[in-house]
Amino acid sequence: MKVSSRILPVIVFAQFCCTSLWFAGNAVMPSLLEEFGLNSEALGHLTSAVQFGFITGTLCFAFLTISDRFSPSKVFFICSILGALFNLGALFEENQLFSMIIFRFLTGFSLAGIYPVGMKIASDYFDKGLGRSLGYLVGALVLGTAFPHLLKELSGIINLEWRSVIYFTSGLSVSGGLLILFLVPNGPYQKKRPQPDFSLIFKVFKNTNFRQAAFGYFGHMWELYAFWAFVPVILSFYKNSHPEVDFSIPLISFLIIGLGGLSCILGGYISEKWGVKRTAGMALFLSGLCCLISPIIFNLNSEIGFIGFLIFWGLVVVADSPLFSTLVAQNTSPEARGTALTIVNCIGFSLTIFSIQLLNILLGLLTPALIFIFLSMGPILGLAALFWRRKTA
Repeated sequence: MKVSSRILPVIVFAQFCCTSLWFAGNAVMPSLLEEFGLNSEALGHLTSAVQFGFITGTLCFAFLTISDRFSPSKVFFICSILGALFNLGALFEENQLFSMIIFRFLTGFSLAGIYPVGMKIASDYFDKGLGRSLGYLVGALVLGTAFPHLLKELSGIINLEWRSVIYFTSGLSVSGGLLILFLVPNGPYQKKRPQPDFSLIFKVFKNTNFRQAAFGYFGHMWELYAFWAFVPVILSFYKNSHPEVDFSIPLISFLIIGLGGLSCILGGYISEKWGVKRTAGMALFLSGLCCLISPIIFNLNSEIGFIGFLIFWGLVVVADSPLFSTLVAQNTSPEARGTALTIVNCIGFSLTIFSIQLLNILLGLLTPALIFIFLSMGPILGLAALFWRRKTA
């Protein structure tokens, strides 16, 4: 068995463990609001704090070309430990909204050394089949993101308090970091930069194919995390509007988000036959279509039809994520790949703050059935950027 074949499962499992930190706060949000006397607007603020921390972290990592100058495995490990510690900050008894925002911000900052660095590690091991490999890796991110919702459901079944979700996700992060540190050495395709290049984050955008992939990814990100963050809101609204239905919001949230991991893997295999760019474009088109028809779905009297639609949306909304990362990596030189992936993540996640806050504002102005139409502008502009060709004389 090739070393890379043995390495991939380790990277995937470690990524799952560490990215469980991402939505740990969202999974226990009702308990956090009650415990610390926070109002309902804290949902958007705390979610955005993680995103803003991730953005700040990726900007620092990209500007200093961290993952291209140092061992990405060691960077991953250090950030996994820090992320676990900051995640535990949610348990601080004297927490107020400001302190909670700081802890979630620092958790997001730590994730900047986990998610894009994990993709960098994978790209150092896989030259061919990168799309398939990143499909598994992003699938692990998706499952890790959804996992706290499942933990919340299980903690209710076996009568554990909400703090157990925070403890468990922090423990997972430490475990994932240790796996990478001891089992994943630097890959055979890694090329280190001898010194920082502060202009590299601008140089990578000179490549036309890179720009197309990057802007397609930005359109995808406008929709993705806003959808994920408001899945419990969608389910709560439908449940309140249809008193006859009875389902578990944490469990269904886990299924809607978590099953997207399967579409990431499947998309990687499909792209090998259909083409990475074409497959990414189709997924982006379908998720944009879901945004546009979402108001109709809220009026469905069928509980199965409503949840089925959201699961389909959860599948297509993330299926293109590893494919865009593959296009970014393929259109960047090996010694700049870590920085390129990181800066694209930085800009993409910056957009998530605006889309999440937009939905937060619209939630107070419109019925929840209408607010998701505004997410469609991301896929529409992303598709235009991905397939736009400048006419030449």
